[in-house]
Amino acid sequence: MERRTQAQRDAMTVEIGYALVSGAVLAALTFAGAAAPALFLFDLGRTARNVVIGVATAAAGLAFVLRVVHVLWRFPRREGHRLPAPAPVPGRPGRSGSTGPEDT
Repeated sequence: MERRTQAQRDAMTVEIGYALVSGAVLAALTFAGAAAPALFLFDLGRTARNVVIGVATAAAGLAFVLRVVHVLWRFPRREGHRLPAPAPVPGRPGRSGSTGPEDT
């Protein structure tokens, strides 16, 4: 396994920051889009208002998680390669053909 260069580590740091910021913006827009019309255009009771806020919060959370996963999942492919797999632990056989006690 080759070690990552400083440029590769910096690129991953920037990508994580981008994923978090864009996820937060998308979550805010999702919450506003789901909650604002129902809360400001219609006269809702307390229970209905709480349900709308709960649904909007859940939708915003889901949008955030999906955006972060989407951005980080496609990052290695966009760079033209996948991140290398972790190196095997020295002195421990691999999964294929291993008959150690951890495989039983």
